[in-house]
Amino acid sequence: MLLGALGLAPEVRPVDIDESPLADETPEGMARRLAEEKAMASAVHADEVVLTADTMVAFDGHLLGKPTDDADAKRMLRMLSGVQHEVWTAFCVRNVERHEVHAVRTLVRFRDLTDAEIDAYVATGEPADKAGSYGIQGGGGALVADAQGSYPNVVGLPVGEVLQVLASFGVQP
Repeated sequence: MLLGALGLAPEVRPVDIDESPLADETPEGMARRLAEEKAMASAVHADEVVLTADTMVAFDGHLLGKPTDDADAKRMLRMLSGVQHEVWTAFCVRNVERHEVHAVRTLVRFRDLTDAEIDAYVATGEPADKAGSYGIQGGGGALVADAQGSYPNVVGLPVGEVLQVLASFGVQP
């Protein structure tokens, strides 16, 4: 969606990799590793450039993945209420000759949330497939007091940084 808005027409080709965290892996390190593993698992033909990415939400050094159920989503949202957390998106750009991995951090601070607000947001179903149990581009945006850094990074792809790297690979929107 983000790349399409810029005039690029990417072909989506999912890959199957193990996304389990490694012992003592930082959120940035995990995002970088997964973005690179996805790129290396992707077939690349002579005239292609592959872009892969992975986004991690972290609070106090702990990864906040996708919730297992509504109760888990509520737990995460209560944890994030009124505090700042990190969103890391790493991306890898690859062709047949080389690859580059980059990571971007955005700091997001939630408003103080009431239990009623959390319950209502979780009832929308939006948190179910979102790291950290929220989507800033949807209803979860109302939970956010402020963000420092790249907004599209929180959506899932730091577009400005990605475009710079794609240009070095000869890809222009």
